[in-house]
Amino acid sequence: MSADSPHMILSPGTQVVALAEVRGTDGKPVHPRGAVGVVIQSPADYWHSYRVRFLDGFEASFLRGEISILSSFQRELSMPDALAEYDLYKHVIYRCVVGSRAYGLDDEESDTDRRGIYLPPADRQWSLFGVPEQLENPNTEEVYWEAQKFVVMALKSNPNVLECLYTPLVEFASPLASELLLLRPKFLSRMVYQTYNGYVTSQFKKLQADLRNKGAVKWKHVMHLLRLLLAGVETLESGVVPVHVGEHRPRLLSIKRGEVPFEQCEAWRRELHKRFDAAVQKSPLPERPDYAAANDWLVRARRHMASVHGVLLNQSR
Repeated sequence: MSADSPHMILSPGTQVVALAEVRGTDGKPVHPRGAVGVVIQSPADYWHSYRVRFLDGFEASFLRGEISILSSFQRELSMPDALAEYDLYKHVIYRCVVGSRAYGLDDEESDTDRRGIYLPPADRQWSLFGVPEQLENPNTEEVYWEAQKFVVMALKSNPNVLECLYTPLVEFASPLASELLLLRPKFLSRMVYQTYNGYVTSQFKKLQADLRNKGAVKWKHVMHLLRLLLAGVETLESGVVPVHVGEHRPRLLSIKRGEVPFEQCEAWRRELHKRFDAAVQKSPLPERPDYAAANDWLVRARRHMASVHGVLLNQSR
């Protein structure tokens, strides 16, 4: 999700810009379009209003589409014209399929989620305008992270990025990307324990609250949390990120269909957490990833783009 996606809930304290003239309760203008304020109250979802306080203390309510994050607004003033002539998608060096199709949990209605890496030309990377951290096309379910962003997230054991490195469904890999795939064990460490475990624990607490307050949960979310926990456990035990769920497919699909009581799902989660706790003590993975190897690849990639002066690497698109 991009930094200023309309569906991202902005937290209190975020500096925003009014995209239209700000009027008081009497209908008279108080601030012009472009006035800067701070979010002081956030809604629970996209459809409700934010409360924003301006520098003079005036407060007003806005729907998400009526405000923009200040940093994004400032960037958009200068970037569009500079980047319009550049199709950064032509610089995708790695493209793979993740999500349900890679997990083996797809059906006839499943989307095809593509993820990967793009390596921008050096003159764009070094320019005043810079480049976006990711390219996103919601219509085609595609997201491509800029090379450095991808590497940093992989070193932090981001599950989405590690799955990109280990998915068997690779559609395109340039020579540089192929080098990175050979290095993928260097990105694995026991940090998987904190990243996967922490996310699943926090999300299950929210599910338990939903069950108490609403009497229902989103079963697809329950399934994917258990799948993620399985992947984390097996990564620590084997030193390899398992993407396809294998023998767990029938059980996970039963959970997705709502056929398994939540108490049984919770019991499986507790069982997996015990395995997780044991696995981190005996894991063959190092305490930290190999930062030097990751940095060496990134430097080589940057030097390559500096030397080719924008030669297109992704000839398969």
